[in-house]
Order: sequence, then structure tokens, then C-alpha cells
Amino acid sequence: MLHSNKSKRRCEGVLPEAIPQFQKEIATAGNRRLAMTYMRLISILIVLALTLIGCAPQPTPTFLPTLLVTPSDTPSATPTPIVPKDVMILSVEENGYAHLFAYIPGALTLTRLTSGEWSDIDPAMSPDGKRIAFASNRDGFWNLYTLDIQSGKVLQLTDDHNYNAAPTWSPDLAWIAYETFQNGNLQIALLSLTDPGKQPVILTDDSSTNHSPAWAPDGRQIAFISNRTGDDDVWLADLNKTGSDRFSDLSQTPQAAESHPVWNADGTQLAWASSASQNVDNNGIYVWDSTQPNLPPKWIGDGDWPAWNSHSDEIVTGVTNANRQRITAYTTQGDPLLLPASLPGTLRGIIWPNIALPNPLPQIYQQAAAQTPQALWTPDVLAVTEVPLQRQNAVPLPSVQAPYPQLENLVADSFNALRERIIKEAGWDALASLENAFVPLTTALDPGLGDDWLYTGRAFALNSLMINAGWMAVVREDIGSQTYWRLYIRAQKQDGTEGQPIENSPWDLNARYNLDPVIYEAGGKYGAVPAGYWIDFTSLAQAYGWERLPALPNWRNYYAGARFAEFALTGGLNWYSAMLQLYPPDALYTPTPVLPPTLTPSITPIPSSTPRPTNTPRPTFTPSLTFTPRPPTAAP
Repeated sequence: MLHSNKSKRRCEGVLPEAIPQFQKEIATAGNRRLAMTYMRLISILIVLALTLIGCAPQPTPTFLPTLLVTPSDTPSATPTPIVPKDVMILSVEENGYAHLFAYIPGALTLTRLTSGEWSDIDPAMSPDGKRIAFASNRDGFWNLYTLDIQSGKVLQLTDDHNYNAAPTWSPDLAWIAYETFQNGNLQIALLSLTDPGKQPVILTDDSSTNHSPAWAPDGRQIAFISNRTGDDDVWLADLNKTGSDRFSDLSQTPQAAESHPVWNADGTQLAWASSASQNVDNNGIYVWDSTQPNLPPKWIGDGDWPAWNSHSDEIVTGVTNANRQRITAYTTQGDPLLLPASLPGTLRGIIWPNIALPNPLPQIYQQAAAQTPQALWTPDVLAVTEVPLQRQNAVPLPSVQAPYPQLENLVADSFNALRERIIKEAGWDALASLENAFVPLTTALDPGLGDDWLYTGRAFALNSLMINAGWMAVVREDIGSQTYWRLYIRAQKQDGTEGQPIENSPWDLNARYNLDPVIYEAGGKYGAVPAGYWIDFTSLAQAYGWERLPALPNWRNYYAGARFAEFALTGGLNWYSAMLQLYPPDALYTPTPVLPPTLTPSITPIPSSTPRPTNTPRPTFTPSLTFTPRPPTAAP
């Protein structure tokens, strides 16, 4: 509940003014004026009492999201802090756009600081705690900006058509290191803040992908992610060196992919996230001790985007579940500090600085916080009269090519809305041709997919041939014991106005056919990062309610079991409940598909009994006739 600050400010001013007035009257009062002084003091106390009675806060309507500060049209000239520290700044997607939020677990709900139909990502706190650097495409291209914390004013730092993101400050505030997309690859560049006209200095100029820089507090080292050895490792750039030995590989994990390195306050520890491709190690957050560089990094806990607190003894991190992003926190010993809290969308950056937000919030913050995201689509909840027992039916998808271009009527509107959004973001209709949509019970899918969500009419599968054509890329994400996939769709325009470059190495599923037994058993290998700009289809689909499905346990040697292109809008239902929205229970009793009756049933012949064999008599010998001679007769 928000309260007015006007009466509070009046109350705060009365008592300090009354006390000096009282002291002054005592000091200057003489015996002759003592009675008059008493009367004046009594009058002052009466006014004070009446003022305090009117200082009770009056309730006003609650705004969403709930703020713990009082909105005011005229911010105070000397703002006072909400809390002295522990304010988290997050970049979180909502409705497909990322905005900056302030958050204090248990004290301040997610409070939006920026808003608009653009994205603000990768926040980075300045060493003096006054400004936040971030990347935004608010002008149509991805450039770097700074946000003044006290006033909320935004200042643009770069102004070009290259992709510029992931800023990190030098300790002396003279430079910002950032990732920039040039000549088909992400590279690390240095931007001078003291000489704005100076061209950025390219730190990494090679054919590999280099991104996510983190400037060390000593000012002479920059950690970053690079795939120059084949997969994503944590590398260290020594600014005191200029030769080939300037760069060194810290993580050296050929079967894992690292991301998002970040230094603690004194530069003695470097944290990063790691995802192993063959379950050879724990996925999650690792901490490397720079004072003992030869020791292996220490695993802290699950997570994929770490951030240190100002005391370097706690780490907050994003945690990606199958279809939900959460945040949690650990001590450096791995003890949990914060129960996982759900976020409204994909996490696009997080910092945990020792700062205080102004109180009251500036008008620009209040306007952003008061906005309510609009629903992206509205389901059709009308009962279908021609279907028995108020079950749903499958409705056609206009101008969609698929074996059965239909979806259940409760989710078809979401699909159509997502399709329009993809056309807007990617510049072409990636959902016009599907590998599958609704699949009738009479149609058999591949082995192992007998209870697939495609049968419910609440799922669709993109055309997997887009991978071979270069219009789709797949990034592997292992969550617990299951494997999920993040799909990217190539943007039609490659001028920086659509999409972003891919940072993580995609998973090459087709590499299993290269006759290498090791790659075959792994189900593929990390591939080269494709050039150009791409749309995160998985993140955008989740904004419209569509969830990705896990791969089958045998996906490594069964291509169809990967299910990398399938998405389902479950609506909180399990598979059987979703099936009952389309079919009567009788149709689901048997595990085999129910075959429709034929118009002319064929007659099944009744088999006749076969007589037992009889013995064949042996042939009998019939003697031939013999000539019997007559006896001789006497002569006459």
C-alpha cells in the first residue's frame, strides 16, 4: 500500500523547528516577560499537537507492481535511500521485450525501471555506484547506454549499426569494454569515455567468437568467453602484454561450455557458469581463485548467470528450468541463501551492487513501474456446440502447410499470434511450413512417441529441414538429467535491425553421421557459431505460453528422439487430460490406435478341419496264370 509523503514531510519539519524556537524563548526571556513567554510556548505546543494529529498517513490505491516507496510528482532535491544496499538490478523479458528491474528479496518486488517496445539488456554497475551501463535497441540498432541511478536519465554512448552489448567498466571509469559484432564475428572492443571522438580499440581480432567481457578490479586483466579452441571457454586477456601470450585459457574444458564470467570486488575470485555436454561434471556456477591459479575452480551450485554481492561472500544467479527462469543465491561455500524465485521471463542480465535507489522515485521510474503488460493473445473459451459433451475440436490453421494443419481451438489463437510476432521480429514466416501440428490417433508417430503432445492438438513441430538450409540453429541445454534445446531462427535482414548474434556454440546433431564413434555416442558435437543475426525462438514462444519438450533418453543414437523442434501449450494439463478435451475416454483405453470401421466389412473365412491321413495298404502280389498240360491220351 502506498501512502502520501506530504503530511510526513510536514511532520518531519515541525519538531526540529519547534525545539530551537523553545530554546530561543528560554534564553531571551526575562523576569518581566516570563508570563508572556509561557503563553507563547503553550501556543507553540498546541500547534505542534494539532499538526501531529494530522500526520497520520492516508491510504491511497495500490499500484502494480507494488513499490515500497511513495510516488511523487516533485522528487526531493536530496533523495534519501530506500535501503542502504542489497538492491539487485535485473534485465528480464516480459512479452518478448527485456527491461531493467530493481529487486530486493523479501522487501521490494520486481520494480520496472525502463519500459517500451524495445529491449534493455546486460546491466553493468559503474565502480562509483552512480551509473548503470546497458545495451538497448531502442533506436533501432543495438548500442550502449548509461542510466543515472538518482535521476533516471539515459545517455547514449555508441551510435553505429554494429551490435554492441555486454558492457563492463574499467576501475578508473576511463574505458568500457564490450562485445561488438564485426566482420561476421563477435569481438571484444574498448571504448574511451574520456575521449568520445576516439575510435574503439578492438582487443580480440580473430576468426573466433569472443564475447561477455568482465574487467578485473586491478584494471589490467579482462576475462571473456571465446570458442577459439572449439568450444566456449573462459579466457583471460593480460593488458600488460602485447604478444601471442596475451591470452590464456582459464577453464580448459573441452566437453563443457562456459558463459558469463564476473569478478568479485577485489579481483581475487572469478565466477562463471558451465554446462557439460556429456555429464562429465556438474553444471552450474564455478569460482576460480586467482591467488591460487593452479587449483581447479570450485563448484558452488546450480545456475547459469552469476553476480557477486559487494562483500564478495554471496552469489546470486539465474537458474534455467525447462520452461521457467528463476533466481537464487549461495554463499561462496555453496550454502543456499535464497529459495528459487520465479521470474516473468528470460533473464538477460543481473548485478548485485551496493547501491540505494532514490526515495521518492523519479517520475521516469514511476511511469515505467506503473505500466501493466498487455496480454499477447486471448484464448477462445466458447464451448463448441457440435462436439459432444462440450469437448473441443481441432480448427484449421490458415495458410499453414503440415500433414494435418490443425490445432485445438483453445490454443490456435496463441499460435496465430506467435506466428505474427515471428514475422515481425524475423521478417519472414517461419511457421508457414510445419513438420507436424495436430496428429490424429489413427496416425502412428515414430517409436517412443506414442504419448506425444502432437496427438492432443496442443503442440506443433517446426520444419527441421531449416537446419540444413541454414535458417535454424539449435543450442543444447542440459537441465538436471534431461536435455532441452534452444532454437534460433535466422533474421531476414542482416543489417542489425532484426535479432542478435548467437553467443553460444550450437549443437551439431548431424555430426553423428561422420563415422566417428565418439561423436556418434555423444549424439553430435559443438559446431561453429553461425554468423549473422538470429531470433531466439524458444524465448519468444515461451512468452506466448509454448513450452519446449525434453529429448527422449535415447536421443543420442535416435535422431527423432531429440524432439528439438517441438513445442506444446500444455495449459497446466497432463497428457491424458489434454487428450480428453478432444476424445472420449473409450478412445484412450487401448494402447493401439483405434481404426475406423470400413463401409463394407470383409468376411473372415472359417477354417475347415483337415482329415487325418489314412494308412496306404501295401500292394499284394497276384500270381500269373500258369499252363497246366493235359495228360496224354491213348492212340486209337
